Amino acid sequence: MVQSIDNLNKDLFINGQWVTANDYKEVINPATGEKIAQVAQATKEQVQEAIQTAHDAFKPWKSLELKERTAYLHKIADLLEDNADRLAEIMTIEQGKPLKEAHLEVLSGAESFRWNAEEARRLYGETIPAPNDYKYEIAYEPIGVVGAITPWNFPSGMITRKLAPALAAGNTVVLKPSGDTPLSALAIFELFEQAELPKGVANIVMGSSKEIGEAFTSSKLVKKITFTGSTPIGKALYAQSADTLKKMSLELGGHAPFIVNEDADIDAAVDGLMAAKFRNNGQVCIAPNRIFVHQSVKDKFLSLLTEKVEALKVGNGLEEDTKVGPLIREDAIEKIKKQIVNATDKGATLVTGGHRLTGDTYDKGFFFQPTILDNVNTTMDIFYEETFGPVVPIITFNTLDEAISMANDSEYGLASYAFAKDSKAVNSLATQLEYGMVGINAVNISNPETPFGGVKNSGFGRENSHLGIKEYVTAKFINTKFL
Repeated sequence: MVQSIDNLNKDLFINGQWVTANDYKEVINPATGEKIAQVAQATKEQVQEAIQTAHDAFKPWKSLELKERTAYLHKIADLLEDNADRLAEIMTIEQGKPLKEAHLEVLSGAESFRWNAEEARRLYGETIPAPNDYKYEIAYEPIGVVGAITPWNFPSGMITRKLAPALAAGNTVVLKPSGDTPLSALAIFELFEQAELPKGVANIVMGSSKEIGEAFTSSKLVKKITFTGSTPIGKALYAQSADTLKKMSLELGGHAPFIVNEDADIDAAVDGLMAAKFRNNGQVCIAPNRIFVHQSVKDKFLSLLTEKVEALKVGNGLEEDTKVGPLIREDAIEKIKKQIVNATDKGATLVTGGHRLTGDTYDKGFFFQPTILDNVNTTMDIFYEETFGPVVPIITFNTLDEAISMANDSEYGLASYAFAKDSKAVNSLATQLEYGMVGINAVNISNPETPFGGVKNSGFGRENSHLGIKEYVTAKFINTKFL
């Protein structure tokens, strides 16, 4: 066992205290199959206690001088940076991604805390022209207790991206992290404790997703839910929250198109695709999943792409030369295999990859070859189903209008990408792609200062940017008459 995990507290954190539980659940290293930890599973009563604690802490936390509140966030950012190596190691062991990716994720979380600490100073109200002897104002106020539910694919980044704006705006939080990757969350909460965050401001409960989700949605004390995960679960949380009319932010599934126009810089397009697709082994909601390539440049694009894909080193994320780690679970491999079989049975060509990796290094983990499928079309499951893995489906097109139409033929609307030089083509892509985010000749679409979120079945609400912190406040209108 690695010392960083041995020394990690694995209990619940409620009201500033580590709390034991009656039941503990095993955490598995997806690269080795090894059982690496057992973490506490909260009872229904403990979840309610965490919610009540956050409610009790809300008024004093929101009433703190802004300077004091933001000082806590800056201290947390410092601690994240100071402990980045340890946090990255924990993340790689429980989630599988290469150590370098994990390290960058931790540092981006620190930046989220810094940016939101300063953005809290810019939650400006408004003054509206009013009749004589009146003053019309809009003031932004924190909403209250936030129930945050985070996924396994970014076990640190999703937490910091939600908690930083929530805390900065003056809210308190109860976090439910993924049962597959709770250790990164626990490590962050140890830093909250080191930062001496006031008791009850941030609480963590692990356990049944169904039970904790229902506790959040049914509680009159929880005023907002922020969730990142699958579309079906997001819809269920939305429906369950109807009776209590909660404010919601839902960042759900994605099925991002990646369009390569006939005038694209092919080298740049291939490099962009490699960076966006194989980050976290394709287990990313904004990963390109349908690659539309103009017929005239497909051969050149596919040749260069195949060379780079076949050069990827797949292995344990702790190994220095690893570029692609394992998938999270066995069922992830089964889903990918079914999509590949369905596609090839219907005429797709397997260019490279397509199989589970086996051998001494791979037998105990969940490893799959980076894969390229050519001649993919709309009759295949992979065209419409989100792929959470290292599979690149190639679809050819002859006109840009055709590509945009196929790209929009999806229930999802999170991220999209395109490479083109012609100004008219660029404008068409920017305005006609039905997605919350569009990257043109660029794939970096997630930054603390830029809004992140989707449309259609990809959910609603925004994270990051000034729009992100606005998700955690209510607008109060004040009408004052001067006597």
